[in-house]
Amino acid sequence: MNYPNNHLDNRAGTPGAGHERVLHWLKTQGPASTAEVASGLGITAEAARQQVQKLVADGLLAGETMPTRGAGRPRQAWTLTEAGHSRFPDAHSTLTIQLIGSIRQIFGDDGLDRLITQRAAETHTQYKRAIDPLPGLEARMEKLAEIRSAEGYMARVERDGDDWLLIEDHCPICAAAKTCQGFCRTELELFQALIGERGTVSRETHILAGGQRCTYRVKTSA
Repeated sequence: MNYPNNHLDNRAGTPGAGHERVLHWLKTQGPASTAEVASGLGITAEAARQQVQKLVADGLLAGETMPTRGAGRPRQAWTLTEAGHSRFPDAHSTLTIQLIGSIRQIFGDDGLDRLITQRAAETHTQYKRAIDPLPGLEARMEKLAEIRSAEGYMARVERDGDDWLLIEDHCPICAAAKTCQGFCRTELELFQALIGERGTVSRETHILAGGQRCTYRVKTSA
């Protein structure tokens, strides 16, 4: 399934300068060596090296020692720094954090929780309208990923044995979620409500917990 590219801003979109393509590729694929970057993008090793070094010099990438499988020396891989991640949409994080702070100050934590619950209910209604007419779990998962991608989550669906994985390579509300983790709780509840009796949803990796991405596993019902 093809997902739209308009979830990226002009600084980190797939089209454009080579180093931006490298940044986007590492964002979606996770830590990788220079050789893996070259292979993944179909460019020469020298071109990949130059583009990676530019991103390192700009503070957007950093080296990370990755363990090897079995015998052998650990390998170095490149991963996005916090500045690198910030090149992708963040849903106006500064304003969002300020608004959350104001709501908490005026209405307290209970008022903020009611607001998050109301937002979740509205989102559920919108998603349900788009997903409910679709037959089968696969079609529903793909539609959910399409909707989430359009909102900036860089979402995709993969099959893992009998299970499905909803993978989100970016969190456009990360700043808000760090301030109030109720946003993350309601997202997990939202996905379960949309899947319903077709399966059980669990979160396996979490950006706020230091993960490269957010991954949700859907175990199909027997």
